Order: sequence, then C-alpha cells, then structure tokens
Amino acid sequence: MNALAATNRNFRKAARILGIDSKIEKSLMIPFREIKVECTIPKDDGTLVSYVGFRVQHDNSRGPMKGGIRYHPEDAGSEMNTHSYNDYVEPDEVNALAQLMTWKTAVADIPYGGAKGGIGCSPKDLSFSELERLTRVFTQKIHDLIGVNTDVPAPDMGTNAQTMAWILDEYSKFHGYSPAVVTGKPIDLGGSLGRDAATGRGVVYATEALLAEHGKSVKGLTFAIQGFGNVGSWAAKLFHERGGKVVAVSDITGAVRNPNGIDIHALLKHKEATGKLADFSGADVMDSNDLLTQECDVLVPCALGGVLNRENAGDVRAKFVIEAANHPTDPDADEILSKKGVVILPDIYANAGGVTVSYFEWVQNIQGFMWDEDKVNAELKRYMTKAFHNIKGMCQSHDCNLRMGAFTLGVNRVARATLLRGWEA
Repeated sequence: MNALAATNRNFRKAARILGIDSKIEKSLMIPFREIKVECTIPKDDGTLVSYVGFRVQHDNSRGPMKGGIRYHPEDAGSEMNTHSYNDYVEPDEVNALAQLMTWKTAVADIPYGGAKGGIGCSPKDLSFSELERLTRVFTQKIHDLIGVNTDVPAPDMGTNAQTMAWILDEYSKFHGYSPAVVTGKPIDLGGSLGRDAATGRGVVYATEALLAEHGKSVKGLTFAIQGFGNVGSWAAKLFHERGGKVVAVSDITGAVRNPNGIDIHALLKHKEATGKLADFSGADVMDSNDLLTQECDVLVPCALGGVLNRENAGDVRAKFVIEAANHPTDPDADEILSKKGVVILPDIYANAGGVTVSYFEWVQNIQGFMWDEDKVNAELKRYMTKAFHNIKGMCQSHDCNLRMGAFTLGVNRVARATLLRGWEA
C-alpha cells in the first residue's frame, strides 16, 4: 500500500471514529486547487526546453496552505493526472503529501493548511543558471496563486534555501518585497535561526515526550538511526548529546554499528571529510538491511517510506519506533509491530518540527522582528510537547493508538474549522 492509499485509509478511519458527515468527509479529501503549468527556458547552449510545473493546494480552512516544492524527474506528468472527483478517487502521490500536510499542521496546531508542488526535472542535470531561470519562470506562472496569506512554499527534495531566495525575489517583482511568501530561506533574507535543525530537533522533542509518558528518558537508552541526512544527523547528534547511545547508523553509502555507542561528532566529521560512513574507525561496517532489525531501544527511520513492511516487521527488536521519515511503516508492519507491543510515534506528528519552525519563520517575517535561536528552540519544544499531550488525549477519548490519536486530532480540527466557516453556506 503506497503513502496515498495509507493516508486515505487513515483519514477515513479517523472520520468514522469522529462521526464526520459523509459529505464533509468527501469534501475534505478533494484538493482546493490543482495547478499545472508549462515552464519553458533557454538552456545554456541556447536551446529551448520545457518542463511541467505543478502545485496541489489541499485545504485552507485553518489558514494559508503550506508545503514543499520539489524538483524531481518523476514529478512530471504522472503526478498531475486529471481526476474526476465524483466519488472517492485515488489521487496521486502529490495529493497524498498535500493532504498529509493539512493533517500535520492541524496536529501541531499551527494555522496552516496543506499543499505540495514542484517541477518535473532532474536538478543535477541543470546548471546553476538554468535552475535559476526555471525557478523564476515557474514563479511567474504561479505568483498570483501563492502568497503570504494564500500558500507559502518551502524547500523539499531537490530544492534548498537558494531556490526559495529566487522565488522570493521573483514574487516580490509582482507584489513588493514579501519575505513571508516562502520559508526555509537563507538567514540573510529573513530565514529563521534553528530552521536547519528543526525537523531533527522536533523528532528529539517528540521522542522525549513519548519516553516521559513511559517513565523513561533519552539518557541510557540505545538508538538505531536509518538515514544520516539532515534529519537523521541532527537527531543522532542531539540524542548523543542528551546521553543516548546511538549504536547503529545507515545512509545510502552504507551502515556502521558499535554496541558501546558511536561518537556521533566524530562520525559527522568523518562523513564530511570522506562523503561516506564506511571506514570510520569508531564503528564496524554492517549490512544496511540489518539496521532496522538491530537490537536497540528506539528505532528511528529518517529516510524512505515503506521501509518497515510485512517482511521485516516481525524481526524488529526495538521497543519504540519514531517515524522521522514520511510513511516509513506500511499498514501490514503497523499491525505486526502493534501486536508485538512496539510503540510507534507516527510521522504526522514526529516529523512536524520542520513545518513548525517554518511557521515561526513566517511569523517573524510578518512581524519584522526576528527571534534568537534559543527562543526558536524553546517554542518548538513547547509546541511538540503540547501536541503530544493533545494526541494522548484523543487516544484516551477514542481508545486508539498514537497514529489514530494523531489523525483524529488533525482531522477533527480541520473539520471543525470547515464547519465554523460555513461549509453549507
């Protein structure tokens, strides 16, 4: 089951638990708007080339829509098929991600809806100047459909702070200087301190809230972390600094383990110097496929979706799974792990630190008053801790697990906002 089908299934289950009217349920699944545009640019050699740009805006009942812009070759065409919404339809992957953002922002209780978009291109095959031209043309095509109070993009796969800087500059040519139109910007253009570490730091705050509920703390527990990119490396570093013992780490270059604990600061220096985890003197090489079944207290998948499935879930030895990636646990694995007594902290909450600090960036830009990093981190901890207790409240009210507690919390908030604004008017 892909991320889309799993998201729709969880949404429908939450809607049934909440007793939401079928018409409202159907309305909440239909995207507010789907945009598809042609972006033609001259390449450096003078030839013209066209790319498909798109944006799926899912829901704006609780505030401006929010979500990443990705540059990826698979995002062209197939991800923007035209659908008929006369009945429930299986929308594409981007619709699922846009919908997930709606529930995620509601769980975190920040005043946003969900969106997702991008351009079907391979960024590694484009020069710096070609990427700039492509980003500016895309912005010209959608500038009247995004905005500070409408839809606020952010970086995603294949994009970064520089991409956001180009969007900001191009958008401002039409609407005046508007730093709050995108988040994840460079600090010099109004980006927020603490944004780079936000998702990983949010994972740690979420884990601390969960462990406290079980009478435990990070200190002294063992952690296995799949994925050592931005999220995984920050999570590993922060767990390590709090006295946690990171016993295994993997990324696309390989995997290493040390049952006595890995010196994460030394591993980060090694990875920066060599570009890979292998040959690190402080740990032994292991098979990447074994990381998910490594003996540990806490397993943190930070990379791809669907890595925990019916084939390997039975072999997972962790007591807690923290979903730092989007949809790392498929429904079969969810069921197997739950029967084993493994506690799963769902992605819809666990990785919400990034969008929460994006909200802080937007707030700072609107106020024209920037925060220091300590304030950003303190506010992030407050939001993540409060959201966990709200999820637990829904678990107790509806006698459900943490995943359904999070979904019922998010869906309920969006449905309430929809009705209060006058859905039937």
